[in-house]
Amino acid sequence: MKIVCDDKIPFLRGVFEPWAEVVYLKGSAISARDVQDADALIVRTRTRCNASLLQGSRVRIVATATIGYDHIDTDWCERHGVRWVNAPGCNASSVKHYLASVLCTLSEKLPLDLHRAVVGVVGVGHVGRKVAAAAEALGCRVLCNDPPRSRTEPDLPADLFVPLDELLSRCNILTLHVPLSYTGPDATHHLFDEERLRQWLGRPSFKPLSDACPAVLVNASRGPVVDNEALKRAVVRYRLGAVLDTWENEPDIDRDLLRQCLIATPHIAGYSADGKANGTRRCVQAVAAELGLPLAGWKPADIPRLQPGLLTIPATCDTPDRILKHCILQTYAVAEDDMRLRAAPEAFEKLRGNYPIRRDIESYSVSLSVKDAAAACALRQLGFRNV
Repeated sequence: MKIVCDDKIPFLRGVFEPWAEVVYLKGSAISARDVQDADALIVRTRTRCNASLLQGSRVRIVATATIGYDHIDTDWCERHGVRWVNAPGCNASSVKHYLASVLCTLSEKLPLDLHRAVVGVVGVGHVGRKVAAAAEALGCRVLCNDPPRSRTEPDLPADLFVPLDELLSRCNILTLHVPLSYTGPDATHHLFDEERLRQWLGRPSFKPLSDACPAVLVNASRGPVVDNEALKRAVVRYRLGAVLDTWENEPDIDRDLLRQCLIATPHIAGYSADGKANGTRRCVQAVAAELGLPLAGWKPADIPRLQPGLLTIPATCDTPDRILKHCILQTYAVAEDDMRLRAAPEAFEKLRGNYPIRRDIESYSVSLSVKDAAAACALRQLGFRNV
């Protein structure tokens, strides 16, 4: 047996070697010649898995260690008997942590009062649900939009989701967590284009977030969900604050847009060690099942621990808001990722491939020296342990 793997997928080396020839290659460089005699592929978003790559090969399964799967031609795979799997929800806690760090960073940078913020979450799957809960824990009011779930889950509470037009009329922070799709009733390619941004920001009834920044758009889904050229114009015309983790034309990102962003990161919102481990686990188990290998219960055993795992609260954090911000920014400071990208935008892929160890919120415990019921409840909602 032969398995071809993206060489940046962590925790994978040595797992399949007892049973198969395993080849590790740069994801963007995996070619038809490389996979011609392969039985399985384990990839990330940089490998385009389509007819050009797979036609004539003996590949039986394509597994991607990511939530998104727009890099896989799923129709072609299904027509030609190639099984494909993704890893839904694998990095949901990581993206939740990213969004919490973004909100806390913006609250200090702008500054702004999160209790005045109305956050619109577009796309409420595994990731969006956790993001919405985190925003609520930080004191924001949250509105959610998810047309596919609205149609397919009729038993949901009637007020759980609002139409996109209504969400745009009421929110001043938008955070996007949708898959990238080009066709159908729920197509998301350029979902936020010139007209949609004008609809949101140009209406007379729009309620600004703050004097310094009327509104913020966060894209941690897929770059082409937002028309980046239209976004640049909206930043100037409406003083929109842009927070981008995903970009059109990655890794060759728009340098002008980078300079305009409030926070800019190199597609790492879901890059916690825990999220990566979950994605790898899903791929290993799926490929093992397809190839008949005895790895049904496999999971990574060597996720690095970070110290301190127990957070203590300094005396200066004398309100629930300060306690929350301290805990979030101590465990993940998104400003550091922003700084690294601005210093070397040409190293976008290298920054992703060599991303430092980051653990999810759930890896940390908090010791509150003074009992604060409100802070303790919010910390637990965010995912901190032993509060």
